[in-house]
Amino acid sequence: MAKKATPALETALDNLESLVERMESGELTLEESLKAFEEGVRLSRDCQQALQQAEQKVRILLEQNSDAEPEPFTGGNDDQ
Repeated sequence: MAKKATPALETALDNLESLVERMESGELTLEESLKAFEEGVRLSRDCQQALQQAEQKVRILLEQNSDAEPEPFTGGNDDQ
């Protein structure tokens, strides 16, 4: 199984968002909606898997440096 890069995750998230917008528009037929839903489930699973792999990498890195203390990620947005 090939490794997925971060841009692949971002692309999958963008595609998922676009898919949701199309489904919410109400312009899809029932058959198109079902296909879109199936694609959305697949994209969601792909994203979840990529996030789990990233979390595992972080855990491995923290284990390599036992002195490191995990801290909450703030996202760099101090406005909230």
